[in-house]
Amino acid sequence: MLSVLNNAWPKRVAAAAGAGVPLVLLVAGWGPLTAGHPAHLVLLGAVAGGTVALALWRRTPSWLVVVSTVVLLAPLLYLQPFGATQPGDSATVLRPDGPPRAGLVFHPGARVDHRAYLPLLRRVAAQGFLVVVVREPLNIALLSGDTAALRAEHPDVPVWAVGGHSLGGVAAARDVASDTSVRGLVLWASYPVDDLSGRGGLDAWSIHGEKDGFTTPQDIAGSRTLLPAGTRFEQVPGAVHAFFGDYGDQPGDGVPTVSRTEAQEKIVALTTAALAELA
Repeated sequence: MLSVLNNAWPKRVAAAAGAGVPLVLLVAGWGPLTAGHPAHLVLLGAVAGGTVALALWRRTPSWLVVVSTVVLLAPLLYLQPFGATQPGDSATVLRPDGPPRAGLVFHPGARVDHRAYLPLLRRVAAQGFLVVVVREPLNIALLSGDTAALRAEHPDVPVWAVGGHSLGGVAAARDVASDTSVRGLVLWASYPVDDLSGRGGLDAWSIHGEKDGFTTPQDIAGSRTLLPAGTRFEQVPGAVHAFFGDYGDQPGDGVPTVSRTEAQEKIVALTTAALAELA
């Protein structure tokens, strides 16, 4: 009887954790999770249901229940998104007042609430550009599909660029590599993985922060050979990685020597200039 009781306790603890941790994460990240791609909510529900069902199945060994619960919960903790500091609405299409001069499909950075980029991108849109912000599955840009369908929804846009922040920039570079109809690439604190140096007809801009602790100036310098020869490399003095959005500080980032407001004015101005070249 004692051995049965001892074996029951790990399963009960695992079941409680399996149901409780996703619930806590859901409550803590309610805003970005409900505003983002539904895949994250589905994953939370699947993990909660799966761990509880495994724990309640009598034939499952206790050690397997515990190990499975840890393995399933660990990614949820990692994927918890950085929420926007000024969430506002959940728009994904930002329109200019008049006919768009050009369009930009923008991929958010990894694990960042897409609403964190809206204040900057609205200022870009106000200059005459249509901006489409991608809601990434699990807030991971590389899990999104091709953006051609998003661009096809706006036939009034005469020319398109794609862009993104950090891992979102990697996804944007992937879009450019697979679709030669895209004319522009705008990287925010990012660089491509694929070699785009031979990609003809592409206007590329690399906008990065001087004090970025993740995408360092050295990383940007090393990416030059992967981008077309005419790529514009623009450094934002004193800026860090998290200044490219409004989601607060990011652990491991550099120490800024300029205000967020001043840095973002420069980021918006450079992005607008990059799109204006296409128009």
